[in-house]
Amino acid sequence: MLIDDFARSDLVSKLGTPWRGVSDRVMGGISDASVAHDVIDGRACLRLCGEVRLENDGGFIQAALDLSPSGDPVDASDYSGLRMVARGNDEQYSVHLRTPDAVRPWQSYRAHITAGPVWEVTDLPFAAFTPHRLDAGLDISRLRRIGLVAIGRAFCADLAVCELGFYR
Repeated sequence: MLIDDFARSDLVSKLGTPWRGVSDRVMGGISDASVAHDVIDGRACLRLCGEVRLENDGGFIQAALDLSPSGDPVDASDYSGLRMVARGNDEQYSVHLRTPDAVRPWQSYRAHITAGPVWEVTDLPFAAFTPHRLDAGLDISRLRRIGLVAIGRAFCADLAVCELGFYR
């Protein structure tokens, strides 16, 4: 199931929900984030760029997408995981999933990728997502949000994603 191919320059996904940028500034941090539509090597993509900084207990920038316009959870039980086509600057990035169990902003289920300088297909099985600061396991029948995240250390982020979806 295709979540987005980033064909729309206004960054509204195939699901009808908009991508939006979030940074640690919501909690007093000073990281700079840019979430924009771009075309790289002829491929339309979302591009997350910025400087991740650790001052003031900060340390993240994110491109976030709600999976349903109504806010209702999405059932991904028929799928094995997330597939993304991405490229970057040889840094590690995180993919965060949220369910209704993640009630605090810092709670999520996380998996990681290293995005190299060429477009690469990466499959992230749901089993690869580990809970962060919560006890409940990932319930893939109740997904609410996906985040593409640069987090946890000071670095210059540059992640481009040209396709994102669930795979069987």
